[in-house]
Amino acid sequence: MRIKTALPAAELGLYSLVLSGALAYAGRGLLEASQDGAHRKAFRESVRPGWEYIGRKMDVADFEWVMWFTSFRNVIVFALSGHVLFAKLCTMVAPQLRSWMYAVYGALAVMGTMGPWYLLLLLGHCVGLYVASLLGQPWLCLGLGLASLASFKMDPLISWQSGFVTGTFDLQEVLFHGGSGFTVLRCTSFALESCAHPDRHYSLADLLKYNFYLPFFFFGPIMTFDRFHAQVSQVEPVRCEGELWHIRAQAGLSVAAIMAVDIFFHFFYILTIPSDLKFANRLPDSALAGLAYSNLVYDWVKAAILFGVVNTVACLDHLDPPQPPKCITALYVFAETHFDRGINDWLCKYVYDHIGGEHSAVIPELAATVATFAITTLWLGPCDIVYLWSFLNCFGLNFELWVQKLAEWGPLARIEASLSVQMSRRVRALFGALNFWAIIMYNLVSLNSLEFTELVARRLLLTGFPQTTLAVLFVTYCGVQLVKERERSLALEEEQRQDKEKLE
Repeated sequence: MRIKTALPAAELGLYSLVLSGALAYAGRGLLEASQDGAHRKAFRESVRPGWEYIGRKMDVADFEWVMWFTSFRNVIVFALSGHVLFAKLCTMVAPQLRSWMYAVYGALAVMGTMGPWYLLLLLGHCVGLYVASLLGQPWLCLGLGLASLASFKMDPLISWQSGFVTGTFDLQEVLFHGGSGFTVLRCTSFALESCAHPDRHYSLADLLKYNFYLPFFFFGPIMTFDRFHAQVSQVEPVRCEGELWHIRAQAGLSVAAIMAVDIFFHFFYILTIPSDLKFANRLPDSALAGLAYSNLVYDWVKAAILFGVVNTVACLDHLDPPQPPKCITALYVFAETHFDRGINDWLCKYVYDHIGGEHSAVIPELAATVATFAITTLWLGPCDIVYLWSFLNCFGLNFELWVQKLAEWGPLARIEASLSVQMSRRVRALFGALNFWAIIMYNLVSLNSLEFTELVARRLLLTGFPQTTLAVLFVTYCGVQLVKERERSLALEEEQRQDKEKLE
């Protein structure tokens, strides 16, 4: 629902003051807790010496982050730099062959990292889905794609296929699951697009060019085949004015974000503290709420940095990749909640929108969300925590529609119509604040642990009721109002831009 009404400047100023003060207060509590716990025995494995010139220990609980920017940093920089160099040379000398260069370089990089047998394994899955696409049956392509995905997520096939990787190294499991999972999604997208457009006669070569584009191969984001093929097939791509400046700015922002996260981890041990529930239970309510919130923000920042680096390389290759996910701070509806925009686009196009239609009817929406989260569960790897996460988020998405339908019901609709537009916005923001914390709690289950989620819920809703509960809700309400105001300003600017273009 588009927000058309502005609130008084004084009211928005009060919201900004309250939110800033609350974040500062919670941050101070987390900083003191990090200092007090730095030498705890339970922290020894995940809080280790960091940058010497800062003189503080660093939270290294996130295995992937540490590997990316320590032991595998040079490998990543070397591989992506080589891709950029060869892509530039090919674009200058033979631009019509650049898609082939992407595929060959990507395949060689995968073979050099994971071994030739792993490459042959993925080629087998590619050929299987290509053959299915020739039959022109979307249900068969989707079913085979899901079966291929299941073979990489469940035993005994996953154990057998992981044996195709040559050697052992720290990120082997991460690269295996990333490369295999994204390969299946890309091949399924190719097969479904082939069925939808049989007149275009896509070839196996088109699939291989699509799948082995190195920047997207291991970690995504995923572009649907139709978008990738249309962009990479441009013989003489032309850059828009200011595009190079934007690419440089994006690269600089990614580097700055990496440094900021590293500095942050020297002062705030937000990933280690939740692992020690006794210590976490001693935190003030405000610090505990901030800890839960910061865990989700970090996961978003991590995804934004990863996709920011990859997208910078993709933009240099004249592609328009999926953008990083929407910041968790700006989310107060389940319909916009996702941590990977590429996978979200894939699921929406081939499952969610296909079944749910306009997403306005209760039963089709329920069927669409159940199917979508069933596939998401398979993508993440079936286990108890993933089942719980999927159920909670599926419920949250449907509950939003049920509340919307209830609000459109005659008596409630008349009550809202009797309110001023500004008061209606305030009431909706209150529900948005409740939804915001539902999003945090539902996703904290998978991003951290069920035990820590239970601790946060108990402290904020039971032992802290009513003071802590109402205080956290009011601070969140202030944040939601500021987000709504930002959305209103952006929509107004876009409307003015479109009007200006019409006049010109």
